[in-house]
This record gives sequence, C-alpha cells and structure tokens, in this order.
Amino acid sequence: MNNGFFIGEACGYSDADRVCIPVPFYHCFGMVLGNLACTTHGAAMVIPSAGFKPKAVLEAVQAERCTSLYGVPTMFIAELGEPDLDDYDLSTLRTGIMAGSPCPVEVMKQVVNRMNMEEVTIAYGMTETSPVSTQTSAEDSLEHRVSTVGRVHPHVEIKIVDPDTGEIVPRGEGGEFMTRGYSVMVGYWNDPERTAEAIDSDGWMHTGDLATMDADGYVNIIGRIKDMIIRGGENVYPREVEEFLYSHPDIVEVQVIGVPDLKYGEEIMAWVQLREDSDLAALVAGDGGADAVAEAVKEYCRGTIAHYKVPRYVRVTDDFPMTVTGKIRKVAMRETSISELGLDEAANVRNA
Repeated sequence: MNNGFFIGEACGYSDADRVCIPVPFYHCFGMVLGNLACTTHGAAMVIPSAGFKPKAVLEAVQAERCTSLYGVPTMFIAELGEPDLDDYDLSTLRTGIMAGSPCPVEVMKQVVNRMNMEEVTIAYGMTETSPVSTQTSAEDSLEHRVSTVGRVHPHVEIKIVDPDTGEIVPRGEGGEFMTRGYSVMVGYWNDPERTAEAIDSDGWMHTGDLATMDADGYVNIIGRIKDMIIRGGENVYPREVEEFLYSHPDIVEVQVIGVPDLKYGEEIMAWVQLREDSDLAALVAGDGGADAVAEAVKEYCRGTIAHYKVPRYVRVTDDFPMTVTGKIRKVAMRETSISELGLDEAANVRNA
C-alpha cells in the first residue's frame, strides 16, 4: 500500500486522473503500480481488454480520455507500431509508467513526442521489493526521465556495490544495485536457503542488476549480472549495444545476448525486428536475404562503437519469446540461437 501511494505521488495522481492499465493484475505492475497507486489517490482505473491488444489500448485511451498509460517496453513498441496511431486522439495523456524491463531511450522519446506523455515516468524494482525502489518524477528533466530510472523512493535505501567485495563503488562506476527498507520481502516461501542468498543479514536485498548512480542520485541500469557478455576478457553489457541499435531508423526492437564461442568464450548476437516498409526489410526479400541485413547492421556499428561490441551474429525476427507479463526471455533466445547456429560444442565446453 505504501509503495503504491508513493508511485502515485511520483506520477502526480489525483481523483481527476484516469489510468489505462493494460498490464496484468496478477503481476506487481498491475497490482501495485496500477490498482494501489490509483486506489490511494482516488484515480479511475481503465481496463482496455482482457489481454493486451495495442489497438484496444489506443481505443480505450481515446474513448475514456485517459490521463495516464502503463506498459512494459514491448507494449509501447507495439502501440507505436500501429499504422493508424496518429489518427487516435491521445491529447488527454500526460503521464504513465514504463517498467518491467529496461526501457530503451529511443522508445521513451517516441512515447513523449507521439503519444503526448510528456510527464511519463520510469519505475525500477522487483517483485521481492513490493516492487518499486526508484522512480523518475514529473519534475525531472526530460533527459533524466528518458535515460535513467530516477532516484530512490521515500523510506527506502539503495546502494551500488562491487559484486566481488560488497564495497560501495564511487559515483559513476558500475556495480550491483542493492536496496533495503520497508518494501523488502520477508523471504521466499519455505525456502530459507534461497532467502539467505538474496537478502543479507542486515536487510540489504541483492537485485542481480548492474547500475550506476550519478552525483545527483539518478540511477541508470546497465544490465543484469547474469546477462553480461564476457568476450575475450572484455565485459560487454547488452543494454549499451541495444541502445545504440535502437538509434537505427529501420529497427523497431532489438535484444542482444551472448552465445558460446570456442575462441572468445562468448560472442555477441543481436536479434532485430525491422520496420515493415524499411530499406533493411527490403533486403530480406532480396539477394542474400538475412545475411545482407546482418552485414548492414554490422556496418552501422563499425567505427561508431568499440570493435568488440559489434555483433558477430544478427538474426531477423518478427517476434521475441516472452513471458506472459511481456518480458523478453533471453534464456529462450540463447537456446534457439545455439541450436540454429550449431554452437552445441562451444556450449558444452563453456558449461564444462
């Protein structure tokens, strides 16, 4: 209840707000950021459909004159991809929340510019922490709202530590994001061993996420510890490659993973979804097909990002494996990629 209240405060909710909630209620996004944030401020809750449908969301926002809209990045990408998006009257929107997985900067900018959500916020958290630990606010600058996950919530503590030593790192340096406070769970149900792994004796929760904090306390999530790619001794955070590729005008969605490699340990692979009417999409149907797209994507990267961050493999896809809550399943992506690329030997060596 407290977490929902402070989320609503960051969004500036009152009984004049009408919040469109297309995320599921059995998940903390719909339950706390949705129901409880609204309940504690007297705001109306608008449910666009039984399951997520981008067109139904846009229709509900227009018909119900919604002032706020929620979603994970893939939901907003789907809404932005609706061919008649600009025909909907979204002028009543002012705020909303994008959360659930890392929020691409380019997507946030489009949400602000094309969907009228000038006060949109990003919330960061996990189910085990009720869930939100940091959030941007309507008063934050556009740059802070599109490129960070904000500052610490009231009555919550956060720190960023060296994963190996547990020591707090200097501002601007990367480390594991940890949080402590009223919001941290008591523990995993009937699992004291796993609970002890996640929560230190002094109450600090290990999130497993890598982050930096600037001098003003704004936090930027740079990746998951388990998703970090170690290529020939160089650490590559998938998110920085993803953010760069989102700047490509022909790419709608991109996810970067590490796949096993006998020489380097891991190589970088990018799954990309293309705009249907784009030049890259036209290449798929031409000579060379997907190989031509892969070379074009690599060429886009060369000379702009470090050579060891350029994807070795590029896969064109129409969709991504997802959980029922809209989070992309990178584990499933890796399994598919290993099988398609014939990397079973390298995978066995790495696992050994």
